[in-house]
Amino acid sequence: MEYRVIGKTVPVVEMKLEKGETVYTQSGGMAYQTDGISMKTNARGGLGRSLGRMFAGESIFMANYTAEKDDALVAFAATVPGAVIPIDLSEKPNGIIMQKGAFLCAQNSVETKVTFTKKFTAGLFGGEGFILQKAQGKGMVFLEIDGDVIEKELAPGEVLKVDTGNVVAFDPQVSYEIETVKGLGNIFLGGEGLFLTKLVGPGKVILQSQNFQDFAGRIISRIPGK
Repeated sequence: MEYRVIGKTVPVVEMKLEKGETVYTQSGGMAYQTDGISMKTNARGGLGRSLGRMFAGESIFMANYTAEKDDALVAFAATVPGAVIPIDLSEKPNGIIMQKGAFLCAQNSVETKVTFTKKFTAGLFGGEGFILQKAQGKGMVFLEIDGDVIEKELAPGEVLKVDTGNVVAFDPQVSYEIETVKGLGNIFLGGEGLFLTKLVGPGKVILQSQNFQDFAGRIISRIPGK
């Protein structure tokens, strides 16, 4: 498979497939394709994993695109202005952990499944749900970023506190938990909510500059009658 990321505002990842190669995405993720691509929609991974994706805020069904001839093209577009980043999981034998909404598409050799944070309180109070997704395998996975990409390499024991909606993905060895904002004044007047995501190294962390849920909430709050 060959690929290229096109565009800078709402980017597209375009893939050139050889005959028999398959890539998959959530239903509705495809932007365009050439002749020679067949599509099959199914509950990839069976009922259990499909229900897990539903709880993670993703689609139950996945659309699989298979090339019926060499050099067939298929492209997948980001949902909102931002970026698309490729990750070669062959270089990450332990895979990556993704927030819901980060997964765009992947090669057929990549397995995605739900995973749980180590501490239940992270899910109970974190605002984004305590079910995350893990991607693992020998192929490429493409993540969707809202706004700009920020990458941090945390040293052992190094702490990074982030608004939960700005977390995109991190290495499995990174510790993930929720920390309560201290001080009543900060809680009620600070505008940042009650909780922050606490990430502890070692490992790589990928963040996004925009929290689209907050952005959408601000727009809705300005609609007359809302």
